[in-house]
Amino acid sequence: ERNHPVALVDLAQAAIESIADALPPNEGRAVDAVVADIENGPWPFEGRQFAAVVVTNYLWRPLMPTLLESLAPGGVLIYETFTQGNETVGKPSRPDFLLRPGELLDVCVGLRVVAFEDGFEERAEGMAQRFVQRIAAVREPADRKELARYLLP
Repeated sequence: ERNHPVALVDLAQAAIESIADALPPNEGRAVDAVVADIENGPWPFEGRQFAAVVVTNYLWRPLMPTLLESLAPGGVLIYETFTQGNETVGKPSRPDFLLRPGELLDVCVGLRVVAFEDGFEERAEGMAQRFVQRIAAVREPADRKELARYLLP
């Protein structure tokens, strides 16, 4: 709605399309939709930084440093995914895909944490219960001039 450019990445074209289709209509918005294997191939946004990096229901630990490097000064990281304990209620259940207690806090050392949650989520009827961690963290700019460089066209 605010005409921010959006970059999407997923291995599945259908996932990209479902997100792009859910965006509010806005003819002026730039959408960079990339189908890529970010676990086995190169990072498709090498050298780019973003005002926000949003990750949901996904964990690939080797990618964490790249995601943080992709966060512009003044930018916000919003990350939510499954955590240990989820194996008792459903999928994912492999430890490789479940955050350890407080792991997102460890990943975000050096960022200003605005909000953090780690626990069990009761869901509405028909929706699966789950264990999740969420964090919202900001990369502080060195100074106001640096922040303006990223926020002004």
